[in-house]
Amino acid sequence: MSSYTRGLLIWTGAIGILLSSCSYSNHSSVPSPDSPPSANNSPATEAADSSQEVLNKGEDQERKLAIEPNGPPHRKLTAHDSNVNAATQPPAAIPTPTKQEDVSTTPVAEEASHSKGSSEAHEAAKKSTNSKLTTATKAKQKSAQEAEAARKTAATTNKQLSLAQLVRKYPAFIKLQGSSNSKQVALTFDDAPDLKYTAQVLDILKTYKVKATFFLLGNQAEKYPQLVKRMIDEGHVIGNHSYSHQLFTKLSDESFAAQVNQTEDVLSPMIGYAPKLIRPPYGEITESQLLWAKNNGYLVVNWNVDSLDWKQLKAEQVSANILKRVKSGAIILQHSGGGPKQDLSGTVKALPRIIEKLQDDGYELVPLTKLLDVAKSK
Repeated sequence: MSSYTRGLLIWTGAIGILLSSCSYSNHSSVPSPDSPPSANNSPATEAADSSQEVLNKGEDQERKLAIEPNGPPHRKLTAHDSNVNAATQPPAAIPTPTKQEDVSTTPVAEEASHSKGSSEAHEAAKKSTNSKLTTATKAKQKSAQEAEAARKTAATTNKQLSLAQLVRKYPAFIKLQGSSNSKQVALTFDDAPDLKYTAQVLDILKTYKVKATFFLLGNQAEKYPQLVKRMIDEGHVIGNHSYSHQLFTKLSDESFAAQVNQTEDVLSPMIGYAPKLIRPPYGEITESQLLWAKNNGYLVVNWNVDSLDWKQLKAEQVSANILKRVKSGAIILQHSGGGPKQDLSGTVKALPRIIEKLQDDGYELVPLTKLLDVAKSK
């Protein structure tokens, strides 16, 4: 055998041994990473080990992917991951109402339903109120018509009722006195204002801090508005005593109404209200006039204790006429104005004595509005 052939055989054998070694290494178990490397590792063995390590890493990666398909835990997603996932994931389905879902139960629908219900309730309440108002208005109109019919009937009746008869027939429309249950009395003054006596009476009332009721004449109030203003400023109550002191029973109902209305037109701007209280001159009034006054919101008020001061009596007699007759609920008649020649000095002189005696006896001197528990205005 030639040396060339012998060398070729040697190389061929070496290659075969090397291939056999690699094949053997592929079928052998993988050494533990913790075991120390062999001291006699050859370069071929190291190369085989390196190849085996690559294969092992690939197998490990495949096993991890099989166990953790979404990647290892705690790994942060990158922008690339997000893009890939977004591209590969199907779009989210938009929920649609089921057959059982009632659109009327949604917040917007509920609010609309509530608003509609509130509106309907408001309209129902409004209709009910309007119905009640209509019913009340009709009843009021019917009552007014009946009252006017009664007044016209009374006006056409030839029989004239006396004051006592009127009081018995219409106790709510005409008053002569207040309640006897409370110890109150009312001082009232007619025919004011005038320049001679009215201011003197006001001075005495102010001194004793007493509030009274003044029934004024319209034509006199026009002359002396400053005295009317003083009455209001000092807390007194104003009533209507006609315009020119006409005897009502001698007047037609139209003329009577004109006397009342004209006086009211004078007084209202001065005192700030339309007086509810009317006192007829001389205390006389017809049935039809009384009904007219009632129908128009007035209350007729006379008296049950007469001082008779209009007779120009002395102070002692004026005081006696009052103090002998006064009781709880009394309405006392006096005058703080009169004719040009009328002397009311007895009234002025008697007034302090009357006030002191009544207060000493425990009476409270009050305006008619308090005694009768009525409003001062219509």
